[in-house]
Amino acid sequence: MSICVRCHSDCKSMTAAERCLVINERLNGSGLFGGAKREVHEEQHSAWRISPEPIWISEDSYTFFKSLGPPLLSFYKAANNLYRASVRRRQPEWVREYLDMGKPETVVDYGRMNRFRHDLPFIIRPDILFTSEGPVATELDPVPGGIGLLAALSKYYSELGYEVVGGPKGMVSGFLKGIQSLLSEPHLLAIVVSDESNDYYDEMLWLAEALREEGLRAWTIRPNDIIFEEDGLFCDVGNGRERISVLYRFFELFDLKNIPKIDLMLYAVRKEKVVITPPLKSYLEEKLLFALFHHPYLKGFWLDEIGQESYDLLRTIFPQTWIMDPRPLPPQGIIPGLELGGRPVTDFHQLKDATKRERELVIKPSGFSELAWGSRGVSIGHDMSSKLWNTVVEESLKSLHDTPYILQKFHKSKQSGFKYYNFDTKVIKSENGRARFCPYYFVSGDEVELGGILATVCPLNKKIIHGMVDSVMAPVAVR
Repeated sequence: MSICVRCHSDCKSMTAAERCLVINERLNGSGLFGGAKREVHEEQHSAWRISPEPIWISEDSYTFFKSLGPPLLSFYKAANNLYRASVRRRQPEWVREYLDMGKPETVVDYGRMNRFRHDLPFIIRPDILFTSEGPVATELDPVPGGIGLLAALSKYYSELGYEVVGGPKGMVSGFLKGIQSLLSEPHLLAIVVSDESNDYYDEMLWLAEALREEGLRAWTIRPNDIIFEEDGLFCDVGNGRERISVLYRFFELFDLKNIPKIDLMLYAVRKEKVVITPPLKSYLEEKLLFALFHHPYLKGFWLDEIGQESYDLLRTIFPQTWIMDPRPLPPQGIIPGLELGGRPVTDFHQLKDATKRERELVIKPSGFSELAWGSRGVSIGHDMSSKLWNTVVEESLKSLHDTPYILQKFHKSKQSGFKYYNFDTKVIKSENGRARFCPYYFVSGDEVELGGILATVCPLNKKIIHGMVDSVMAPVAVR
């Protein structure tokens, strides 16, 4: 029997509504939102709908998630090697050219530093849709939000007696192992959250507190809290000033110019006074890596780097992707794999003539842009007028050298049912929706561990699945 730590009652005997209210109470005391949360109801303490139970997946789906981590790590290692090989002209120079487009010299220089050549993100989070054709990873995020949120939800649903993927501490222990793999005895972890990423500040406060409970000295701070001294970076926490051993970067590289004291942080990184993670490698944060993975010329490279089995799996789940490049091809040239009306496309401007059915395509910025995260800047072709679509095509092509855009086929997740508590009617409601699954993989050396899976389910009338007031967000469990 599972006893709820908050109400000291048998969770199995609770009604669905009572379980939602327990989760709501836990969120109220968690500090996950603070004053910045979006108000949705005076009694509701979340910015999304609360489910009375986890989101369920099958054993087969769970097996898929368990098997996906190592191939994704292999992909990141290979992408890192591909960029460096292109810089050294051992692979085509256009690889480096695409991945460096729009980047300031400082970002490029730090990404190429030889001392950091093997550094990779220790958190890998794909966005997975289960479609009628199978699972699809619409993108990868090496600087993901939701870490503290899923860690808290996993704990709260576990307290209700549910066996969620990763367990009650899977996210926290995975993060802890990742940090410990960077230094044998890290003295202090500073999770530095920029103003641009302020929506995630409270959940990072929660995560740091959970890490301290596990014995790691961890604090969430603002960039202005950084104190520079000749022997490193410091911050005033706990009982006094302490040196930062590991700086977890929760800010985007495109935003460096707006981050206070960034020059001091970069100087300390350059002088190896602090370890920074995720590494300052903008090329590993580009969505156009999917286009490079599908490029016919690079097939041999990917096979040599990750092997046939991982290649076949990733080729199945990575959607066909193209870089929106306006430069003309020779008369015999075509864009591999892209067709309209059964004919190969030879110029991206031809997309303007696509019918609504042929416009089941997505255009979005590749990475180094304030529009490249949180579903910003995403344009869905069949969900807009021909005039607006033409404008999007033209503008994305014009911005190649500043902010490359990518084109992907639109994938629709299968319908599934979900439940949530309605705070107005005080009853559980059931609806059909579409789900996105975000597994969090934590890397420690060559080991990859699945810490948990966050499910976001949106109503059927929403084309883009993301955290919103109409969505349900909950950890995943196996049926």
